[in-house]
Amino acid sequence: MDFMLSALPALGDAAGMIFQPLVLAYLVLGVLMGLAIGVFPGLGGIAGLSLLLPFMFGMDPILGLALMIGMVAIVPTSDTFTSVLMGIPGSSASQATVLDGFPLARKGQAARALSAAFASSLYGGLVGAAFLTVFILVARPIVLLFRTPELLMITLFGLSMVGVLAGRVVLKGLVAAALGLLVGTIGEGASSGALRMATYDTPYLMDGLKLVIVGLGIFAVPEIVALLRQDRAISDRPTLGGGWLRGVRDWFANIWLSTRCAVIGVIVGVIPGLGGSVVDWIAYGHAVQTTRDKSRFGSGEIRGVIAPESANNAKEGGGLVPTVLFGIPGSGSMAIFIGALGLLGSGDIEVGPSMISTHLDMTYAMVWLLAMANVVGTLLCIGASSWIARLTTVPFALLAPFLFMIIAFAAFQSRQDLMDLVALFSVGLLGILMRRFDWSRPAFLIGFVLANPAETYLNQSMQIAAARFTQGLAEGLHYIFSPIVLVLIVITALSVFFGLRQARAIRSEGDVPGGAKRAPMLFLLAITAYVVAALANAAAIPDFAWRDRVFPMAIAIAALAGCAILIVQMWRAPAGHELFADREIDPSEQNRHGLWETLAWFAGLLVLTSLVGFILALAVFLLLFIRYRAGRSWGFAGLYTAAGIAFICALAWSLNRNFPPGLLQDLVKLPWPLT
Repeated sequence: MDFMLSALPALGDAAGMIFQPLVLAYLVLGVLMGLAIGVFPGLGGIAGLSLLLPFMFGMDPILGLALMIGMVAIVPTSDTFTSVLMGIPGSSASQATVLDGFPLARKGQAARALSAAFASSLYGGLVGAAFLTVFILVARPIVLLFRTPELLMITLFGLSMVGVLAGRVVLKGLVAAALGLLVGTIGEGASSGALRMATYDTPYLMDGLKLVIVGLGIFAVPEIVALLRQDRAISDRPTLGGGWLRGVRDWFANIWLSTRCAVIGVIVGVIPGLGGSVVDWIAYGHAVQTTRDKSRFGSGEIRGVIAPESANNAKEGGGLVPTVLFGIPGSGSMAIFIGALGLLGSGDIEVGPSMISTHLDMTYAMVWLLAMANVVGTLLCIGASSWIARLTTVPFALLAPFLFMIIAFAAFQSRQDLMDLVALFSVGLLGILMRRFDWSRPAFLIGFVLANPAETYLNQSMQIAAARFTQGLAEGLHYIFSPIVLVLIVITALSVFFGLRQARAIRSEGDVPGGAKRAPMLFLLAITAYVVAALANAAAIPDFAWRDRVFPMAIAIAALAGCAILIVQMWRAPAGHELFADREIDPSEQNRHGLWETLAWFAGLLVLTSLVGFILALAVFLLLFIRYRAGRSWGFAGLYTAAGIAFICALAWSLNRNFPPGLLQDLVKLPWPLT
């Protein structure tokens, strides 16, 4: 109590530091930069903070903090634009928002969805800052209670959301999650470095697939292709709906849901390594489980927007706890944030326990700057939401090439390798087929996101538990089944029970009519073949690296059992059963163009990029696409192409990024930005 009272002077000092015109100006500048970065899919806070690093050397600490926190705080808000308007996750923290935000936009209610999301983000950010104000004094002993068994149970709790998001056929959702887990194990093992589903002849796969590529491929590419095939605007109504006031009223009507999800966001944010990759799914699952009428989820339920947006902004406040108190980055952006702090001023700011003892005023300045950044950024977004929502009425043939240009550029930034684009196209094809045959894409993505932490925490728990058991049975059991673990086991079991019980009422991908047996069965057999290959590959791992085969083998065996049951069910079920869901026969899709015809455009961009480099290939792609696919004049196509090339070059220059090179680069030395 005495320590808490001694913190009161630090609160006053923090207020005096931040309420200065110059500090507020830097905060607004950071917010504006965060808005600009967040609206581009796949970039997010990591790219934004990387852009700021060169300017941090010797900068006044409070000004540098205002600039960085202004950017970090608003990215989870501004990335909502693409999630709602285009069905493209702006970042890992806005993936769940796509499920209901995008259907609302297609119904002509984009402004409503955006404003509800922004109001929720503002509230979540403020709740996160308020909790952090008190929590930062008592957080250290709480955070230290979470060891590997507790972290493993938190990860399993995240996986329990699969039961909620499994779709109409629960078993297909569970197999999709297992498939995501297996894809997440590609590359070097977490324990001994053994290669899984990769060889030294495929160096790209040795590091596994990156989340930005899988997220964009599973959600963005299928939606772009689907809308292109329908050859219309995103919204199927000429109006934008009730506007931003209606969305704010929706949020206020669900304020208790927003509060609960904000608390979830703070708690998950405190735990290092989880953060934005899982918090939105946990919040979305909570919204589903606590709603009586679950039939609208996945087809335009406003609660499905409010819940994840409340949580993903609140988690930024929680993420500052391990970052500031222990020097443990809770996410990639927090890792850059730690490095940038060391560059400020004279370099005497060090994260860790000393922040509370020697820089408590600076610590609380971060908290208050975080709250203010949320207010400023959200008000800007709400004010612009109705105007920006008009993008949904633009013919999609004009938006698609620009969007694909952006996500291709974002995907390439993961490793600066041409194979990034090949991986994006391949995962995108998988996403298209999962969408067509009504396999749960959220379940797949949850599995992929949690594969690495689940395996890491499992291996660490096994190793430490084995050592504890040598000291006695009671010692080992006490380590594994701590009070926190037991509570999490009960919560997870209840989540699985109610999730599976209620899954059929949730339309995560909408109602898809059943069709003929052949195509859905072939897709299932292809998945089964991959699972068998993954199982054989894991079984072949040498004995000295046995820990690297335990996890993928266990997942593959479970997935294979699920596939076998599905095959039997499909063999016995009649055509037209929900097991044979196929969007190709769905009259609501109204496809005017074939799938392979549409994919050929993007495949052509990929092939041309490998030959002449991204910029030249992109110029040809944009010119021909707008002229022949969008049906515009050569003059319009030329102006569109010039604007697109100028934009992407300016973006690459500002972020100091390169473009995918082509074979021509080895033959002719081309100046930047052609290479």
